[in-house]
Amino acid sequence: MHMTFMNDAWHEGNAPILGAMDHAVWLGSSIFDGARSIRGRLPDLRLHLARATRSAELLGLNCPYTIEQMEQLCRDGITKFPADAELYIRPLIFGTEGLLIPSQSGFALTLFDAPLPAFAGFSSCLSTLQRPNPLMAPTDAKASCLYPNTTRALRDAKARGYDNAVVCDIQGHVAEFATANLFFVDQAGQVVTPVANGCFLSGITRARVIGLLATQKIKVEERSVHPDELLDAQEIFNTGNFGKVLPCTRYENQDFPIGPIATLARKLYLGFMETE
Repeated sequence: MHMTFMNDAWHEGNAPILGAMDHAVWLGSSIFDGARSIRGRLPDLRLHLARATRSAELLGLNCPYTIEQMEQLCRDGITKFPADAELYIRPLIFGTEGLLIPSQSGFALTLFDAPLPAFAGFSSCLSTLQRPNPLMAPTDAKASCLYPNTTRALRDAKARGYDNAVVCDIQGHVAEFATANLFFVDQAGQVVTPVANGCFLSGITRARVIGLLATQKIKVEERSVHPDELLDAQEIFNTGNFGKVLPCTRYENQDFPIGPIATLARKLYLGFMETE
């Protein structure tokens, strides 16, 4: 089921929002964000909406709604679904007018059924593609134009028999999974995540998990990571809005357990979510 708010009204289904001359269609000026409603709980909703507003500004777009107005729309939208629904919430801001620089922006908010994935393992390989340099692309925004590179990495990984891909930055250091931020536990037992160097989004769920682990006196080291370190890891997992915390149980030709840190991170996150 899909519900989309646009032009001051709710519409059921995949409502058309763009025309052939709209700026976003031919010049790629659109951003989105992804939040969650899990049985009525809305973890970090305002942070996601604030990031959407900031992303729009970085692309020269103006969100026509305030964060407070978008939050109320989200709360109105979830009432149109069953109380136990697990939903993806996607605000979309896009250019409608302008030649090269967008001069007018549109807005659509879509909510749709997206069950939280089971806490089961996924496989990953090292991608031959890289995240773009911040001087080459709007890597500080959740910009739609960045995602063709993501899908290229995913298509290649799936063609090789894997579920996801580890993508490096232009220096050859690990940046993230193609679709989520990356964590691992090294041989010394230290929890590590690649340092946010501007080539990838340092996610909202990433920050939340780092904070939750800190409440258990588990420090997460943010530093440069060589891809070979993952082969020697004790466990690997990801964080992201769609799956929250998911374990990687195969990287290249190495198998990994669903480890205690990933298990704890998932438990802590689900506990936090119940308070929102």
